[in-house]
Order: sequence, then structure tokens, then C-alpha cells
Amino acid sequence: MRYFPATLSEAETETFYKRIRLEFEQNGWGLYAVEIKTTGRFIGYVGLHEIGFEAEFTPGIEIGWRLAADYHNQGYATEAAKAVLELAKELGIQCLYSFTAKINIPSERVMQKIGMIKTGEFDHPKLSEDSPLQTHVLYRIDLNGV
Repeated sequence: MRYFPATLSEAETETFYKRIRLEFEQNGWGLYAVEIKTTGRFIGYVGLHEIGFEAEFTPGIEIGWRLAADYHNQGYATEAAKAVLELAKELGIQCLYSFTAKINIPSERVMQKIGMIKTGEFDHPKLSEDSPLQTHVLYRIDLNGV
């Protein structure tokens, strides 16, 4: 959670979990658990999520990921994100966004590896002006014919 303002409290985690479940119920997609194939060990999630704030590019759908630090830089996020892109195409989703704090270079590299194009930067509306995480990079991929 190095690139997030804080870890979630138990109540915030429960709210987030309920939102994920609701997205599956309403849309048929959401944030998918990522496990190590050989052990079944849960290491995080990758998937689709409705963007939860207002910005120039919303409403929209985000492709996002969060993996335990021990599993960074091993290709798991890229592999899973590519699978989610294929799923999004099958579902007829036309466009996806991804964004992260500008200082989160590892996550930005995943966006590039899966074929997303940087469209700009923005100040995240849920972060204070003095936060080192406020400036975010914004990436987009159009799935028509890709």
C-alpha cells in the first residue's frame, strides 16, 4: 500500500468488499482474486472496477491491480491484466482506463506492458493538494478491434 494514502480500516475493507460483490452482481465482472497456480496462495487482485470519483474521463471502467509486495516484479500483474483485457473484449467493453500515483513507476510499467497509452495526468480529487500521491498518470486502451 506504499502508493496509497493509508491502509483501509476493517470497516473500509468491508465496504470495499461489498462494492466488489455488487459490481459482480450488477455487471457480471469485477476484481478477481489472483492466486499462485501451484499453491493456491492468494496474492491480491486484478480486474475491472467502476471509477469511483468524478473526473474529465468518468464515468468509466478501470482495469486495476493490487498484489502483495512479495509478488511484485514477477509478471503476475501483467499476466493477469492481459487476461482481464481479453475478458473485457469478450464482454464488449469498448474502453478501459488505468491510473496510479505518478510516483508508482512499477504500476505504470504494467500499464505500458499491456498496451495502454498514456493520455495525461490529473490531480486525484480524493487526495489533498499536499499529498505526494495527488498527481496521477492516466492511461487508456480502446478495445475495438484490438
